Amino acid sequence: MADPTTLDGGATGVEEETPEIDSVAEDIRKKAEAEAAKMEVHEEKAKEAGFRLEVWKAVENLRNDFITALYKWQKKPRRIMLPKAMSAEEMESKYQEKRVPTIIPRITEENWDEIEIQPIMEPYSFVRVRYNKEDHEYLYEVIEPQLAEEEEKLLEFLKDTLLKTLEYTLEDATTKDKEEYLRKSVDALLISRNIRLEDVSKDRIIYYIIRDFIGYSVINVLMVDPQIEDISCDGPGIPLYIYHRKYHSVRTNVMFKNDHDLDSFVIGLAQRCGKHISVADPLLDATIPDGSRLQATLAREVTTRGSSFTVRRFRDNPFTPPDIIRFKTMSVEMVAYLWLAIEHGESMLICGGTASGKTTTLNALLLFVPPQHKIITIEDTREINLPHENWIASLTRGGFGARGADGKAAGEIDMFELLKAALRQRPQYLMVGEVRGKEAQTLFQAMATGHTVYSTMHADSVKSMVHRLENPPISLPRILLSSLNIVLLQGQVRVGKGMARRVKAIVEIVGIEPETNELITNSVYNWSSADDVFIYNGHSFMFEKIMNNQSLTSEQMKEEFKRRCDLIEWMRKTNVRNYQEVARLVSGYYKDPETTIERVRQDLYG
Repeated sequence: MADPTTLDGGATGVEEETPEIDSVAEDIRKKAEAEAAKMEVHEEKAKEAGFRLEVWKAVENLRNDFITALYKWQKKPRRIMLPKAMSAEEMESKYQEKRVPTIIPRITEENWDEIEIQPIMEPYSFVRVRYNKEDHEYLYEVIEPQLAEEEEKLLEFLKDTLLKTLEYTLEDATTKDKEEYLRKSVDALLISRNIRLEDVSKDRIIYYIIRDFIGYSVINVLMVDPQIEDISCDGPGIPLYIYHRKYHSVRTNVMFKNDHDLDSFVIGLAQRCGKHISVADPLLDATIPDGSRLQATLAREVTTRGSSFTVRRFRDNPFTPPDIIRFKTMSVEMVAYLWLAIEHGESMLICGGTASGKTTTLNALLLFVPPQHKIITIEDTREINLPHENWIASLTRGGFGARGADGKAAGEIDMFELLKAALRQRPQYLMVGEVRGKEAQTLFQAMATGHTVYSTMHADSVKSMVHRLENPPISLPRILLSSLNIVLLQGQVRVGKGMARRVKAIVEIVGIEPETNELITNSVYNWSSADDVFIYNGHSFMFEKIMNNQSLTSEQMKEEFKRRCDLIEWMRKTNVRNYQEVARLVSGYYKDPETTIERVRQDLYG
């Protein structure tokens, strides 16, 4: 086969394959551009970082300069611009509201003056006493944390949730443990619902939760204030009234808005007392856990204006003989006289009207009972509080179901049954809360058989006392009245422009006139209303009885009486207030009278 030839006759051959130089160069160029772009990016980042560093340094220097200037500015007096619609007082109030739980509002009403402000649970609750110059009356104002609308809704939500979820038995713990448990429960609820609160708002809400769950709800401040003796609620929509130790009967700014709130509160209060109140049995007489006395009615069954209640406050530290002297209820000599009477087993009846201080005086005088002697007290509601260990405190109990032919319900235990049981326990001192029924016969029988008995009774004179004792339902034979040794008459009287409690007389029952069957009495001390002083009438049959029994001379009797007066006066001057401290001093005198009176007279006379 001939070799192929070209048309021009030139020789031919196979073409040689070589790499394309242009494409290689293009690849190299692209790589170089990419590297250059990267270098530019790094350079830009470096410049930007350097710029940021410079800016940060400048800001830091500016901040330091600002802080230095601010510190210098704060040290100088300065003026501030207030909005035209806001006064300086409003600005201060708004500022304070963010820092403290409770703001004490300013009095803006005319004719009202602020008398005093007292903290109750600082910084949460306060009381302010105001005086109306036009109506001439006082107002007891309770001031508690003010809640915003959102805080009120959150409080209701937390209370409802806690009522459904609480598993802790609050009755078995101390108050501090209860509060700590509620605080932790509220914190857990807020965290679980992802709710964040400012510290002040949280404090306000927790205050109300503790007040309503552990305290006494809307009347908690009234139950805590030591100056209040009685709390009275007459119905819904009516302000509560109190009896204040300084201002006497005063209206408050506390009230229950409607029947539902008041009915629920009364039922809850009855349950806390361990009692039951209902429409079927709407009357309640009970003792609140803190020792206060409660009388309540439910709904409009027996009180037409709605549920009502009266709380007679119980003092943790009851009044003592030095307190009674400070209040001028009795003189030092009268207290010393009664001390001797109690020590030597003289039976006594304290008579007076309602709220005249009968039980308070009796509680104070019982501190003179020798510490080792056995005491039994019998009461409807617990009012007596003694430091003695050898003391049995008895309380009556209500029955269950309908009353029988004898007028008693099943399981009911009254004063008469408690008194019969007490006499079997060989008490050296027997105290009955109030004489009002058939228990009086047993009480006077106990006096006649040698027991030392103390009690109270509603009567304003010896004559009215005898009249009550001799007529139904007591019907006591007059011969038994001679077993009584002393009658103390106490009342609430007007002194100057105010009311005060005074022992109007101390009367000795000497015996019975055989011919006329009249009681023979001797008035030892009397109160003079003209100049508010106590007068000793010059003779006491009790002193003669003690001298005969103890073989004492008249001078020795006077010295013993003077010793008691000096010890009581020393307690008054040294401001001994605690009832346990008074009992300790009395016990010390019984054990070592010479050493005790020597120390007392050294302090009194030098």
